[in-house]
Amino acid sequence: MSLHRTQQPSAQVESKEQGSLAPGSVVQQRYQILELVGSGGFAFVYKARDLRFEKASRICAVKEMYNTITDPSLRKLAARDFDREANVLASLNHDAVPSIFDYFTESDRIYLIMEFIDGQDLERLIDSSPEPVAQNKVVDWAIQICDVLSYLHSHKPEPYVFRDLKPSNIMLSQRSKIMLVDYGIAKVFQRNQRGTMIGTEGYSPPEQYRGAGEPRGDLYSLGATMHHMLTKRDPRLEPPFSFHERPIRDINPDVPEILTSIIDKLLEYDVERRFGSAAELKQALLTLTTPTALPAPTALPGGPTVPIPLTSAVSYGQTGNVVPIWEFSCEDEIGSSPVVSDGVLYVGSFDHNLYALDAKTGEFIWKYPTDDSISSSPCVWEDLVLVGSEDHMMYAIQKGSGGIAWSAPTKDRIRASPRCHPLGHVFFGSDDHCFYNLSVRNGRQVWAYSETEGPIRSSAALSDDLAYFGSDDTNVYAISIQTGKRKWRFSTSRPVISSPLFYEGLLFFGSLDSSFYAVDAVSGWAVWSRRTQSWIVSNPAVHESLGFIYIGSGDRTVYAFEYSRGRQVWKFETEGPIGSSPAVSEEAVYIGSSDGYLYSLDARTGELRWKFHAGSRINCTPMISNDMVFVASMNNHKVFGLLL
Repeated sequence: MSLHRTQQPSAQVESKEQGSLAPGSVVQQRYQILELVGSGGFAFVYKARDLRFEKASRICAVKEMYNTITDPSLRKLAARDFDREANVLASLNHDAVPSIFDYFTESDRIYLIMEFIDGQDLERLIDSSPEPVAQNKVVDWAIQICDVLSYLHSHKPEPYVFRDLKPSNIMLSQRSKIMLVDYGIAKVFQRNQRGTMIGTEGYSPPEQYRGAGEPRGDLYSLGATMHHMLTKRDPRLEPPFSFHERPIRDINPDVPEILTSIIDKLLEYDVERRFGSAAELKQALLTLTTPTALPAPTALPGGPTVPIPLTSAVSYGQTGNVVPIWEFSCEDEIGSSPVVSDGVLYVGSFDHNLYALDAKTGEFIWKYPTDDSISSSPCVWEDLVLVGSEDHMMYAIQKGSGGIAWSAPTKDRIRASPRCHPLGHVFFGSDDHCFYNLSVRNGRQVWAYSETEGPIRSSAALSDDLAYFGSDDTNVYAISIQTGKRKWRFSTSRPVISSPLFYEGLLFFGSLDSSFYAVDAVSGWAVWSRRTQSWIVSNPAVHESLGFIYIGSGDRTVYAFEYSRGRQVWKFETEGPIGSSPAVSEEAVYIGSSDGYLYSLDARTGELRWKFHAGSRINCTPMISNDMVFVASMNNHKVFGLLL
């Protein structure tokens, strides 16, 4: 519905109090009030039903605002400003911005009809929990907020500055999506009220108190919101601009320094010392490789349990680093790991496409478009390539033509990568908390295990009779391939994004609790565990002849352990947190880092053989095939083919 203004009287409007409508009353002979869901200052928000749709229960939000201005000339000016603001809001088109359907005035009341968001605001979420918000959630929500701020700040003809970013204005929908819900439009009718032009004390940046609103002020407010979530210290109860007096780690020592440094930069008093844009902030947050900020890293298809013999010489450039034979640019970030089959490389991108490239030359063969980003990594089974998408679908694409063979829906986005069983089954998890078993031939569901309590972004490991996967509910599950019934569950203290590796009767996996585990695959009992200094989202890889198992950690380190007893053999430090997973050849271990380098390390000693800078952070698992290694870099949208 397009915006329009009317002056028609309402029917059956009953006021419980000034500016409040009673349940059952009808506004504009159309919007039936169901309940009051929020209020603040001179604005009230109701859940309502649009009566124009007789055969459908169409729910909307009715925002009622009270005009407090008594001076006729100022009142007229405010009405003009409201008309302008409402039309600007109606022009916004972003998933995190509620849609505006209608607006009208009645006497001293103004109404805005909006999309109803079924969820909870972050202020209530903070207040309802005895503990600070988990840091992975804080980072995930902040990244989503960066996306909508980037959209608002690039609005034409001039940036749209939110000005009042705070927990109560951030809604978390039932699908865990962030929505910004209060655009301050009521303030045009409150010109004489304290604080109307500076947002909310405690969250607003210093320059906004002086009437200077600009995009970097919204970043300050986001930093204040993140500080509140991680500490449960409400900035409205503290002196303005005093965050430096209560460092986050003094209150919540579990928060890593790299995250606190980002928030500290957001909260700089001097606007020039903050991040330059929401996009720049997003990139900084993504380097944390938290589970919801990044797709789950993916091991090589079937598990890299047997080293691949490689004998070719290394090709070096003038800098002493490896130079690529070819590179291919996608249209957006690459969160998928490349897979090679029969000389063709397959990789997914956030530009919604699954790409097929010639592995030797990098030449484009075909691409298959989905309806949302692809962070799942493909799996090849006979003549099909399977991949999940954030559009909630699992796709089976024909290898030769790039045409669709079948697709199967889930109830939420798919970030886990599919794993194919030789008997013709494909296993994968979804953010809908279900783990699926489908027929590879036609996509029909065999069974779905639904007894987890969190998204499943870990990709499965398969034995002859069990499927193993981790969940954000902190558990690793062993499920019967035949029946879909749980055999055992192993609990860690944090979400498990790392994809398990099944090898010689043991199951290996990392956890966000900073530990690397070896568990008996039959009983689920721990055999050994080793602690690192930060989270683990990396997937393990094993070197059969050496008896070593490798994994990366958020503490910037690659570790090699004896897989039978967990004794550390060596470790290698990079310059950034490691969200990538290792790939293993007979001589070397290949792993990427958020510092932008692909490292080749001696498999036995951990000594650096060479490194290649990909231009931005690497989160994928490198792929080794036919004397070449393939790797994708996240932010510069490129896939590289390198000769070993």
